[in-house]
Amino acid sequence: QVQLVESGGGVVQAGGSLRLSCAASRRTFSIYDMGWFRQAPGKEREFVAYIRSSGVPIYSDRVKGRFTISRDNTKNTMYLQMKDLEPEDTAVYYCAVRIGGYSYSPTNFGSWGQGTQVTVSS
Repeated sequence: QVQLVESGGGVVQAGGSLRLSCAASRRTFSIYDMGWFRQAPGKEREFVAYIRSSGVPIYSDRVKGRFTISRDNTKNTMYLQMKDLEPEDTAVYYCAVRIGGYSYSPTNFGSWGQGTQVTVSS
């Protein structure tokens, strides 16, 4: 079972940037489609971005144009580069692997990491 660990969160001012990392425990990381999700207090976990094993990305409308997802299979690591951050981006950010389904719902992902907190102040 692949283990995922998120890092890179912190506190930034609105308009700032931050890069999150998701480190995987296994070299088989390269075969997985991967996703970033976030969960704010009192809210359900929501889709942020997705990247296929081939590198093809997709983004939620809320972050498109501001966030960039990428992966480095030689390091078994996925990244989320965030810019133009807004207070509404404040949440715990999680990475996960695609396990099935035909949508980007969290129910179609597994092996969730512990999350990393992103706080954007105004």
